This record gives sequence, C-alpha cells and structure tokens, in this order.
Amino acid sequence: MAKGARRAKTPFAGKLDLFFESEISVVPSRKSTLHTLAEVVVRNPFPGIRENYLRTQAAAYFVELIEICTERDHHEPELYSLLRRAFGYLDKNNPNLRAISHFETELARIAGVHDTKRLNADPAFALGNLFGKLPLSRTPLLKALASEAKSKAREVA
Repeated sequence: MAKGARRAKTPFAGKLDLFFESEISVVPSRKSTLHTLAEVVVRNPFPGIRENYLRTQAAAYFVELIEICTERDHHEPELYSLLRRAFGYLDKNNPNLRAISHFETELARIAGVHDTKRLNADPAFALGNLFGKLPLSRTPLLKALASEAKSKAREVA
C-alpha cells in the first residue's frame, strides 16, 4: 500500500497494474505501514497474460500462492525469480496442468518442503501443510485446465 498511488492525477497512472514488473521507489513512513510512492518505472507489463482468462487465472493463482508463502516486507530473490519466470511463460503460452505443477514444485523446493526422495510427493499438499492453506482459486483453475485438456484431446481424436 502506498499513499497517493491511486489518485486521479497521479504521475503513476498506467504504471501500476496487475502482473506488471516494475521498479519502484518508496519513502517509508515512520508512523504507519502506509508508505509514500516516489517513483515507478515499468520494466515488463506482460501483456499476454491479459489476453486470455486462463492465463490471468493462473497468474493470479501464482501470486496468491506466493503471498501465502511469504512474510510481509521480506526480500526473497528466488521467489521473485520464480514468479518472473512464470509470468514470462504465461505472457507467451496458455497454462496447463504441467506448468501449474512445475510452479508448485519449485515453490515447495524453495520453501524446503519438497521431498525429492519420494517422486510421488505432492508439492501443493506439502505447501498447504506448511502454510496452513492453499489459495481457494486453485480448484477452479485446475478444473478449467482439465476441461481445456479434454477439449483439446477431443479435437485431436
């Protein structure tokens, strides 16, 4: 949250949006958690994510999952890199079950809960156990991806 960032005549208009990669400068508040936004430079807007609802749905799930797994104001370069790679993938490709599984596996590995000895270990289950929950958006996303996979299989047959 940054004070003044959503005003109508802000210099940040068009620079703060969902799934944008940006460099920001913030002046920390001494009295609250509402800081002042000083500068925003958009590095990559990932426009392909907004071209398709499934891409947007997958990107939102990834963000929700990372939010559950991280502490506020905690610098985690490996998680940032994972999310950036995921957005890069979704910018150019439609999601599939394999992509979701890969993201969950990598996140579980970073969190230290992926059991590499057991190949059948479910990384999402491990993350849910560690953090107490998984995003509610996971089930509708998986159902939509399974439905899409079935439709594509019918087209091929």
